Amino acid sequence: MPPAESIAPSSQKASALRRALLGWYDRARRNLPWRRDCDPYRVWISEIMLQQTRVETVIDYFNRFIAAFPTVSDLARAREDRVLKLWEGLGYYSRARNLHAAAKTIAGRGKFPHDAAGWRELPGVGRYTAGAIASIALGERAAVVDGNVKRVLARLFLIEAPIEAAASVELCWSLAERLVPPKRPGDFNQAMMELGARVCLPRKPLCSECPLRAHCAALKANAVERLPVRKAKPKPPHVQVVAAAIRKNGRYLLGRRPPSGMLGGLWEFPGGKVEPGETYEEALERELREELGVGVRVGERVVSVDHAYTHLTVTIHLYRCELIEGEPRALHHTEIKWVARSRFGQYAFPKANLKFLDLL
Repeated sequence: MPPAESIAPSSQKASALRRALLGWYDRARRNLPWRRDCDPYRVWISEIMLQQTRVETVIDYFNRFIAAFPTVSDLARAREDRVLKLWEGLGYYSRARNLHAAAKTIAGRGKFPHDAAGWRELPGVGRYTAGAIASIALGERAAVVDGNVKRVLARLFLIEAPIEAAASVELCWSLAERLVPPKRPGDFNQAMMELGARVCLPRKPLCSECPLRAHCAALKANAVERLPVRKAKPKPPHVQVVAAAIRKNGRYLLGRRPPSGMLGGLWEFPGGKVEPGETYEEALERELREELGVGVRVGERVVSVDHAYTHLTVTIHLYRCELIEGEPRALHHTEIKWVARSRFGQYAFPKANLKFLDLL
């Protein structure tokens, strides 16, 4: 791995690169709702939503969220259920819980952090997010490195080591810190991310449209298509899951997942993973004894739906079930409720559950 000093551009080349990139950004940047001002609150909300999520997906969520919580005080006072409901379907729900917790901290202090270091003290704010907020909202000369920026840097400077290796990541940060200008640091950072998202694409990059093509070492070496180098990822495991639609007096039994862990704080139909050697019916009977302390009669299968997470894929098999023994208790969930179908819209469900709510 070459040191940053050996491949970093000269001050003259860095200046030319900045001018080319910012000129392109001024002409071509997208009109996004969080770019209409540099309000720290709006910038912060957008950056948390944009973590591992496409811009096109975030726009509607951002507009709804800001309409519901126009200020950090509004967000701090909100119930967690409402925050999660507005986040429903966006995924990575720990972001919403951390956002809510950080809002309470900010509201309690009566002010936003004044630099990147201060932002990093808040839950859910790491090195990248702190740099983005500080540069865009505060004008601090702070760098950002996300997946798009890594790809741009790998091609600009011909980084041929696996881009996710620790040494490569630190090299990217070092290069980004050298490149970010003292003036317009926020625009420069957004331009780097925009370039990666729209021009310097993972496959079939639009090199003829790139404002930095004259500076790109990978283009000169005919290596654009093979960079950045990524290690092959193992195929994610596939899990069979069973869930119970237990109905009583016109209402269905829902459980709220514990706040920590995957999908924390969301409401779901009780159930769980199928163990080796079990039928789906046997697995559901066992899971409901463990989660609710009840015996059930498993009825017809309503539907089977597939869903992909970042680290695994699942098939959920939903069955109608009838209570035959015991009263449900929250042995696994933080709470359980009997909820009418007409009131499902008030509860935040995992995206996989949303695929079958209309069938009940």
